[in-house]
Amino acid sequence: MKNEKLLDAIGQINDELIVDAVSNTKSAKTRLFFKRGLITAACLVSAAVITVFVIPFLHKIQEKTNIDTTLPLLTISEMQSDAMGFEGYMAYDISELINANPWNENMNLSTLPVYENVLAYDDNFIVSGMNFDAMRTFLTDIAARLGLDVKTLEITDNTPSEEYKAAILEKTGGDIPDGYFNPTEVLTESNGIKIEVEPDMTAVISFNPAVSLPEQFHFSHYASYEESAAAAGYLSNQYADFINMKNPKMNIHGGDYNIYSQQSYGIEFFDADGSDVNQIINYNFNRAAFYCDDNGKLFLARIFQPDLSHKMGDYPIISAEEAKKLLLNKNYITTVPNEFPGESYIAKTELVYRTGAHEKYFMPYYRFYVELPAAEREGGMKTYGAYYVPAVLGSYISNMPVWDGSFN
Repeated sequence: MKNEKLLDAIGQINDELIVDAVSNTKSAKTRLFFKRGLITAACLVSAAVITVFVIPFLHKIQEKTNIDTTLPLLTISEMQSDAMGFEGYMAYDISELINANPWNENMNLSTLPVYENVLAYDDNFIVSGMNFDAMRTFLTDIAARLGLDVKTLEITDNTPSEEYKAAILEKTGGDIPDGYFNPTEVLTESNGIKIEVEPDMTAVISFNPAVSLPEQFHFSHYASYEESAAAAGYLSNQYADFINMKNPKMNIHGGDYNIYSQQSYGIEFFDADGSDVNQIINYNFNRAAFYCDDNGKLFLARIFQPDLSHKMGDYPIISAEEAKKLLLNKNYITTVPNEFPGESYIAKTELVYRTGAHEKYFMPYYRFYVELPAAEREGGMKTYGAYYVPAVLGSYISNMPVWDGSFN
């Protein structure tokens, strides 16, 4: 069985200045003391040249670029469009697309943190870098929040059975990649609650049977914003220990339509405690989400708590206006199968972190919602495509993206 290969996301390398030092040697007949004298003189002259010319030159370069050389260069991961198509949102007006993103253009932010993704995927999509001890600790913590007796929990992993392995090997003739049968999750089940912790430190909680909300709450796939907010208020009270936040802020997000003109919203929470930067990080990374089934019952919840221990540093960021200039210069990444239609079609801008499993670095981007005139549907339904421009100052990016007319 041949697995689909990942595209190489890092293919561009910065040009570097190469300085060749060429030295001429004297004849072997030259006397040793004279030779040493020349070497000493050369060293003194070199030191003087470095002091008078090179060091001031380097200082001027550093002053001009204002680069912090202690911060490593970052690489932009290539976007992958899945089988569901490109990242697009359908709405009659951009005002319908909402969320509780704490970022706004009036924030006085000069830097934002960048984190290295501790997980890595090979060409066969085999993941490495998981911390199983941390995953088990996280699972136990979630179980305690839900009122389960952690002392009696049986924690296992998803290592397949020998029968399953044998069946796969027989079916494929043994042609499977190394690590295919390695465990990637830890899990437990008790009192109708199943908890699974995935490699990226997402805890998935399944309720069996699904939990009914009181009759006055309308918790369904196509509930209105007001109905979703009311259900979220109930969930925040009923599951306060599970959410486990100092200042949980409701994030009713979405508002886009499907092809049947049905509008939907999602329910999440993030901790709005602390500084602007803390809130931005919590909004993008540390979240709690609740999901209904087809009968309007709570059947699934998730706690997102990715490993952010590998901090690359606090990187200078550009403004939204500077990012728009880069967008117009085609310095963006996107899965939209349309060329950027022009500045007049920019409908909305927000700052987000791209947190996908295959991102090499979790870093901030400006996400531009751009109306796609060629994709407008009957009745005035518009499609807004997402175009991403790195928010980190370009001097710290090794492969600033440039749209080249092709899409993934």
